Amino acid sequence: MSSAIQEYNSLQTESDHEICSKLAEIIDENLPGAQSKIWHSHPVWFLDENPIVGYSRQKKGIRLMFWSGKSFNEEMLNIHGSKFQDASVFYNDISEINENDLKRCLKKSENIQWDYKNLIKRKGELIPIKK
Repeated sequence: MSSAIQEYNSLQTESDHEICSKLAEIIDENLPGAQSKIWHSHPVWFLDENPIVGYSRQKKGIRLMFWSGKSFNEEMLNIHGSKFQDASVFYNDISEINENDLKRCLKKSENIQWDYKNLIKRKGELIPIKK
């Protein structure tokens, strides 16, 4: 885990810190080729500069978001974006994290990707790059 992400996690409440650290650990283990950094003030993992997964603290809890998650057809990702292909799940306790479900979504995130990297070049048009 990068030091910037460790620092982000350490600034959270004790409960949120546990959730964030667990999510980062699982993501790092299951996306070994991903680059991680703090992007728009929260941890995000990228494959070939395309954002894949990240988390942030929101009113409803820790939001784990997959940028292409709407295409995963996963029940666990029950919060869908309205404009793009993102889908999320919220956690309020570490016990809510189902590692098998998360690992399955991370595997799908490698194989199902929408091209967010070139969204500005395409003037807002989002196209699949892996399906």
